[in-house]
Amino acid sequence: MSIYVGNLSYEVTQDTLSAVFAEYGTVRRVQLPTDRETGQLRGFGFVEMGTEAEEAAAIEALDGAEWMGRDLKVNKAKPREDRGSSGGRGGYGGGGGSRNRY
Repeated sequence: MSIYVGNLSYEVTQDTLSAVFAEYGTVRRVQLPTDRETGQLRGFGFVEMGTEAEEAAAIEALDGAEWMGRDLKVNKAKPREDRGSSGGRGGYGGGGGSRNRY
């Protein structure tokens, strides 16, 4: 389980984000993805908490809260969609309309 944290300042660090979430429980891991080409933060991150109750408390308290001049978007992270494969259809797409994008 993990929490998605969006609309982050580009000045955020793993330590500062961890400190905010630590107020609601044990922070197991913080990830701040960066752009492959520029190395700049992408404005969002993921936080893993110790328990689901801690996650729920952090989401409840921090979603919409202002931090570092921005209104945070905090919710349960959704599983990452696999964008790298074509679902075994030969790699060229084909047959339109069968994939649900939502």
